[in-house]
Amino acid sequence: MSLVPADLLILVLVVVVALAFDFTNGFHDTANAMATSIATQALRPRTAVLLSAVLNLVGAFLSIEVALTVTNAVINIQDTDGSPRPELIGDGGVALLLILLAGLVGAIVWNVLTWLFGLPSSSSHALFGGMIGATVAALGWSGVKWVGDGSELDGVVGKVILPALMSPVIALVVATVGTWLVFRVTEGVAKKYRAAGFRWGQIGSASLVSLAHGTNDAQKTMGIITLALLATGHWTDTGSVPFWVKASCALAIAVGTYLGGWRIIRTLGQGLVKISSPQGMAAESASAAVILAASHLGFAVSTTHVATGSILGSGVGKPGAEVRWSVAVRMVTAWLITLPMAGIAGAATWFLGHLLGGGALAAVVMTLLLLVAVGVMWRRSRQAPVDHTNVNEEWVESHGRAPREGGR
Repeated sequence: MSLVPADLLILVLVVVVALAFDFTNGFHDTANAMATSIATQALRPRTAVLLSAVLNLVGAFLSIEVALTVTNAVINIQDTDGSPRPELIGDGGVALLLILLAGLVGAIVWNVLTWLFGLPSSSSHALFGGMIGATVAALGWSGVKWVGDGSELDGVVGKVILPALMSPVIALVVATVGTWLVFRVTEGVAKKYRAAGFRWGQIGSASLVSLAHGTNDAQKTMGIITLALLATGHWTDTGSVPFWVKASCALAIAVGTYLGGWRIIRTLGQGLVKISSPQGMAAESASAAVILAASHLGFAVSTTHVATGSILGSGVGKPGAEVRWSVAVRMVTAWLITLPMAGIAGAATWFLGHLLGGGALAAVVMTLLLLVAVGVMWRRSRQAPVDHTNVNEEWVESHGRAPREGGR
């Protein structure tokens, strides 16, 4: 390690771990776009995740508004012009890089843990939680932009918490109305023809959600990497993102999406509502509309929250549909604890690095511990695997818990 400058080694680790987070974001959030299409058999499972991966890749290049939100509006480690605070880069940017690395570790640990239990929690909130926790540990509570300067919606409250509260409610209302209208308008159409027609419509609406996911979620990791480059002087333009960062983040989230988060796809596709094709199209259309509007405005909404709200709305809007509210309550519980739990993980990781001296050794140890934690959870998941062969098995509640997935 002595042959490589500490700041360069830690920068490389931050970039690699950031791309690893983008990868987990991809497989964690595939369900948001494709769970309903897979559940209604509008698309074969493998075809669905491939289509979603390609559109996530394309979507990542369409905007950088959310990327700039991540670097400028949540953690208070930059000056007003967007450049890193001088006191955090006096040592070559090591102090700032360790905050970013610790936050990413916390986010990945929470992402993989919730995937293990099939809970569609927010990857966005895991990332923000990890960053907030690491920043508070390093700089105190003042290190976080909680509300901005009051001139506009900014900071954690304006850019993260308010959109998190509003977006699923808006999506639920839009999907409820859309589903009700769909069934009302097609009331006289034979069921089999209605199902066949809406399955084709689902392909288009699910594709739009995947495109929207790429424009929103891939941006967040772009923001983290760009901030790391600013800290070490490898990038100086605070109003743009390097092309190689866009390309690598787009590829990472696309590969993760293709592998498919089957455990979460199963929960969203089978656990909340028994979805028909008209419901699926209404839910996906509502999700796409809300996510694209948020991306345009620079709000870092959770696609998980939006998709879940839309699916619930599709159940509420269909007369006689069964909504499994017990599953919904578990999901909402996961939403509520994501920010604080990822924050605790990020803070604990930063404190560990601080105890180890805060240099290159600390960064390497933090990364190795992340690999161990992810490896343990992955091995645990192999005891009850869920993949494209059993993702559509009938959902059965047992003792208030989701079924033991994998058919074993």
